[in-house]
Amino acid sequence: MSDRLRFSLLVLTIAAAFSLRAAGALAAPTSPVVSGIPVRDAQATALSSHVVTYARRFVGVRYHYGGTTPSTGFDCSGFVRYVYAHFGIELPHYSVAQFHLGRKVRRDALEPGDLVFFSGLGHVGLYVGDGRYIHAPHAGTSVSVEPLAAHRRYVGARRIL
Repeated sequence: MSDRLRFSLLVLTIAAAFSLRAAGALAAPTSPVVSGIPVRDAQATALSSHVVTYARRFVGVRYHYGGTTPSTGFDCSGFVRYVYAHFGIELPHYSVAQFHLGRKVRRDALEPGDLVFFSGLGHVGLYVGDGRYIHAPHAGTSVSVEPLAAHRRYVGARRIL
């Protein structure tokens, strides 16, 4: 294939992508907004509830650095990754990488299933509602549910669902 033909195909592909985007065919899906806060649809809300219920099964599983299963123990990002993987959602095993997924969520708009980050992105857990989150804290502990206020170094949150 000649360079001229390749270039022509590239230009046509880019033009088609811009046309589709302008027509709305490639636009990112948006959530309805109420008082400036995106509202999740019923399906995402129901799935979030299942995520939290599933995560609570692991309360008491010991912390293990690098751990990714209940049998070996969990570290914080391994725990979050394991829970979401159960629902077919693959997350990286690194809290900083997890922080760059989904949509940013204000602290006053947290919903169950949101990922919450602490300590300069060195720690992650799952928001469960009522100002509490579930996480694998650190060596010598186990997966537990605690108030967000108990961890003073809150950084932010991301919504995956």
